[in-house]
Parts: sequence; structure tokens; C-alpha cells
Amino acid sequence: MRLKNAIPIFFAASLLLAALWLQARAQDPPRESSSKPAQPPADAPPKSSAKQKKDTATKNAPDQPAWDPLRAEKDLEVGQYYMKRGDLDAAIDRFQDATVAKPGYAFPFRFLAEAQEKKGLKKQAIKSYQRYLDLYPHAEDGDKVRKKIDKLYKEVEKEKRR
Repeated sequence: MRLKNAIPIFFAASLLLAALWLQARAQDPPRESSSKPAQPPADAPPKSSAKQKKDTATKNAPDQPAWDPLRAEKDLEVGQYYMKRGDLDAAIDRFQDATVAKPGYAFPFRFLAEAQEKKGLKKQAIKSYQRYLDLYPHAEDGDKVRKKIDKLYKEVEKEKRR
């Protein structure tokens, strides 16, 4: 008896999620192909620069939608895996991708700040922690995060004096 009632509810919920997803996709602005820089020929040697930035998954895949909450969740999961493995660069990239995929979502900023702090990027960590608190002002760990911001700020000021 319970299974018979659960199937229509599950079907209705699936339809609702599909409709919300389609609505979100319809609100994404169309991408203009004219804004892309011209691609060098395939046989051209790659440009080498001392200040080359690593491309993230979002930048490498222009067909990815800007707002994608499922991708944001997956990026968080993979970023946490990289953090546990000690690959802070990969974790930072995934957390940054999550902030792009779901901009108003606070948790990627907290994880991003933790990875930046572990890597020694104190100024960026302060900005990420602050963004986390801006998006989630009543966070349960808000006091702890504010203490981390104060500690990092003092360390940055101390390094400036040297």
C-alpha cells in the first residue's frame, strides 16, 4: 500500500525538479561567440609566460552553464577529496569552480578559504572567509571564522612590518 502512494509522489517531485532546472537554464544569458579570442593554429608553439594562470574546469569548458548547482556540489565533494590528499592547488581550483557554478552559495567560500589558508595565501583566505560570512551572516561557526579572520589579518600585518 505504501509503495503505491510513493510512486506518484516521486514522479511529481521529479517533474518539479525538471521544470525548475529548465526554468533556470532558460534564465541563463546566451553566450556570444564573438567575445572569444582567436585560437592560434594547431601547429603553433604554446606561449610561455612566467605569470600563466592555471585554467579551471569552467574556463576550459565554455559549453558549461554558468549556474549549475549540481556541478557546484560535485566540485565541493572533489575539492574536499583533494584537500584530504594534500593537493591544495587542485582543491582551490575546484572550490573556485563551485563559487562560479553557484555564486550565492556560502560553503564553497569557506572551503576555499581553508585551502588558501593552508597554502599560505592569507590575503585571499581573508577575502574568502569574509565572503562566506557575507553570504551566511548567521553561520553556526561564524564566531570561529571571525577569529580566523582576525588571526590571519594580524599575521598579514606582522609580515608587512618585516
